[in-house]
Amino acid sequence: MAIQWHDLGAALALYLVLEGVLPFLSPKTASQVFAAMAKSPLTQLRIVGLLSMLIGCALLFFIRG
Repeated sequence: MAIQWHDLGAALALYLVLEGVLPFLSPKTASQVFAAMAKSPLTQLRIVGLLSMLIGCALLFFIRG
């Protein structure tokens, strides 16, 4: 399967839009969330990151087939 560069670019663009929603709509809440993440243990952040990646992969598998 060939890499579809426009799909990858669209995915990156959507990621950036979604990442910007919270800071744009509620910068105070975003600041509190980021501060709480900075204080979290590294193991907890790794687990959350792993779960996020697995859920994203599963969604992509079901959406793209």
